[in-house]
Amino acid sequence: MSNRKLLNIELGRISPEEYKELPETGIVVVLDNIRSAHNVGSAFRTSDSFKIDKVWLCGICAVPPSAEIHKSALGAEDSVAWEHTADTMDAVSRLKEEGYTIVCAEQTVGSVMLDNFRPEPDRKYAVVFGNEVSGVRQDVVDAADMCLEIPQFGTKHSLNVSVSVGVILWHFRLFL
Repeated sequence: MSNRKLLNIELGRISPEEYKELPETGIVVVLDNIRSAHNVGSAFRTSDSFKIDKVWLCGICAVPPSAEIHKSALGAEDSVAWEHTADTMDAVSRLKEEGYTIVCAEQTVGSVMLDNFRPEPDRKYAVVFGNEVSGVRQDVVDAADMCLEIPQFGTKHSLNVSVSVGVILWHFRLFL
């Protein structure tokens, strides 16, 4: 077995235009007041990696074009569709009307552990990720269909939001 690293030209990367022509996955990401443009950029890059249909940037989230977003997104802000809204509840209400199941990534009394959750292939999901300090707003949690919690075993019981985006989106794509 060879362990030679692949060259960039061997990775089979597609263009942003080709990305936009791929079939929809039925998954969108909602960022609820993410204060760091670097975290927003990381969410774009991860969303591109897992072919997420759209990123909703809500409230204080930085929006493209932004040098800070681009630094961590590496251009994914050009391939993944996005929309900004001043209030997260506006995005959640609209997505509910469009038939999305609203899933918050949050630690709540009734949250479902991620390893116990299997997304259904015929459903559309909007996954909400919250502010680095305060998490997903309570009114958004109240409006959600469910909350998912990433099992953790150390002392911190929190992950950087960009790490949470990667873990949860990988889980969705594993089963869809």
